[in-house]
Amino acid sequence: MNEIAIGLLFAMFGLGPTLLYVAAGLSVAIVAGWVIGRLGVERWVEPFVFETRLGGALVEDPAHLSWEDRIQMGVEEVGTILRKIWPYLLVGIGLGAVIHGWVPTDFFTTYAAASNPLGVLVAVGIGIPLYSNAAGVMPLVQSLHDAGLPMGTLLAFMMSVVALSLPELILLRRVLRPQLIATFVVVVGTGIVAVGYLFNVVLPN
Repeated sequence: MNEIAIGLLFAMFGLGPTLLYVAAGLSVAIVAGWVIGRLGVERWVEPFVFETRLGGALVEDPAHLSWEDRIQMGVEEVGTILRKIWPYLLVGIGLGAVIHGWVPTDFFTTYAAASNPLGVLVAVGIGIPLYSNAAGVMPLVQSLHDAGLPMGTLLAFMMSVVALSLPELILLRRVLRPQLIATFVVVVGTGIVAVGYLFNVVLPN
């Protein structure tokens, strides 16, 4: 879900596709959260995420910290987080800079066309490694729509770019273990693919 995408979708395609995008985004988020929440994946979160430390010492009962202690803890936590994630941040930024805006449009229009029953899967597969944001990807969505690609395929592509971009997954690796990242990708990706096929039925090009 992205407010920029909502505004641009409304301006480009009207109210119907915009409302479907909003409904689909909320549905994927709620269902994915419900599924992942019942898989007991807390064991795949890095342990330091659950720790509360002040002055380097573990705080057993953080609920009773004073405001002064909370502020000090916040300052310390920012420094700790930055030290832990900066290598992942640099890798994510570097990868994003390399592939920013890169989309094999000819490949897309050939293999993600309405005639290909696997077109939605192809679109999501292209969207995951792509580094962009909703505003950056919307002009491409419009041009691909003008080229004849189905709306469901395009919305699935857009949602995969926003929700499952590879640089963001690299950043998440610092706090989430590979098993949880893989679970997140599978659950959310499955929801996005299902939305794409559903929209292709509801909104035939």
